Amino acid sequence: MEIIWPFIISSIAGLSTLIGCIPIFFNIKRVDEFITFSISLSLSVMIMISLFDLIPSSLPYIGSSSILGDILFFTLFFSLGIFLINLINHFIQKEKGSSTLYKVGILSFIALLLHNLPEGILTFMSTYKDFELGVSLCIAIALHNIPEGISIAIPIYYAKKSRWEAIKCVFISALSEPLGALLAFLILKNYITNQMISIFLILVAGIMISLSINKLFPEALSYNKNKYIIYGMITGIIVTIISLFAI
Repeated sequence: MEIIWPFIISSIAGLSTLIGCIPIFFNIKRVDEFITFSISLSLSVMIMISLFDLIPSSLPYIGSSSILGDILFFTLFFSLGIFLINLINHFIQKEKGSSTLYKVGILSFIALLLHNLPEGILTFMSTYKDFELGVSLCIAIALHNIPEGISIAIPIYYAKKSRWEAIKCVFISALSEPLGALLAFLILKNYITNQMISIFLILVAGIMISLSINKLFPEALSYNKNKYIIYGMITGIIVTIISLFAI
């Protein structure tokens, strides 16, 4: 029974991503403005979470014996994250017949799939050790998972005009969080180290920041609705601050 609640809490945190699918069921009249706002909201959340959650959480556990070693360790895995998302993008760009918007959605899907795995492990382990801490973490994760779900659902839906395609991708991304929890219990519980988690957090931060700056931001700019970029980014900052204070 002691593992049931940690798994439930991790699943709730992950499945909250599906709330990001809600906008695709409404008839949005000003589509370009809405897409611009949604993408800007998502990239803002990704950058803020990376800078003020993933990276700070990883730094105490790098485990190097010197400041120079810590810097090299961080630089190596952050750069590896940038390299990986660019490599994935290289293969996605080869796909013919798909719009830039769709490719942005798929890149977000892959980035957040990777992001949710360690989050699921952290939520499970935190709840396993301290139930109240796990609940607080779940609330914080749920708050920033919603705009992350939007970053997948909106581009894919408006590119393909398929709610099923959008929901499917968001659902798979959401499942990676309870999958991380399951891995934590079945396989990794006795082997997970703080340094392993640190490596993954830095890697994901590199992926999300690179994706936001190099892909999401140019896509938002392409609609020439600059004030909606500002609205989206401010909203993303507010959502992230609320989620961070919920921990």
